[in-house]
Amino acid sequence: MSQRSIVTGAAGGIGLALVEALLERGHRVLAADLDGERLREVGQRLGIGTWAGDVSSEAGIADLIASADAQLGGIDGYFANASVFRGAGLDAGESDWATSIEVNVMAHVRAARALVPRWSVESPGVFAVTVSAAALLTQLGSPTYAVTKHAALGFAEWLAATYGDRGVQVAALCPMGVATAMAEQGLQTTDPDERLGHRSVLAAGEMLEPSYVAEVLLRAIDEKRFLALPHEAVGSMYANKAADPDRWLAGMQAFRASLESEG
Repeated sequence: MSQRSIVTGAAGGIGLALVEALLERGHRVLAADLDGERLREVGQRLGIGTWAGDVSSEAGIADLIASADAQLGGIDGYFANASVFRGAGLDAGESDWATSIEVNVMAHVRAARALVPRWSVESPGVFAVTVSAAALLTQLGSPTYAVTKHAALGFAEWLAATYGDRGVQVAALCPMGVATAMAEQGLQTTDPDERLGHRSVLAAGEMLEPSYVAEVLLRAIDEKRFLALPHEAVGSMYANKAADPDRWLAGMQAFRASLESEG
């Protein structure tokens, strides 16, 4: 397990839980988030370094890594946790798609582009991505989230296949519902498609605490596993989807219809 780690989206939710879990394991951690005010409170409370900025841009990634090098003396692990849920239904706008692609996919690509060349069998690193069960299944209500999470998982798989035997351990965290501010905000929306998306997550399985989800990811890394599945049922759902896509899609249609009939 790496000892000098960056965690993005670290001001709350899974990101904050990862920061706290890594600190308990003796890591030195740099917490990153776009929300500078909340991040500052986290840094002061935990006594760690912070970086406030946009991890979806090349300039932001370069500055974050330079800050980590200065504060930590190097980087052994990168936890790409920052994510957005923007846009619902076919009416999702161009800006929703663009933001979703930049944050949910290109942020990972740009971080890997900067970090992977540093790591080797002799000097290994960990690249962990918070994806979603939506990447293995789909996300009702939001095509932007479903598509970009599939892409994020696809990139992580490619990274593992290409560099996993060359000193880069890749892990993908794929939970369903997690008790975070994003989940709470989704239930308050008046947009029917967006509300459908969040209600489908609630109906599909238990809402887990971020601390538990963080531990599942770290345990997967300890055990050298690619997929970290806090909701164990996701594994069987994924297998069923692969075994019979048409039956799985029919089931998803019925699930969607039942949620819509409930209002």
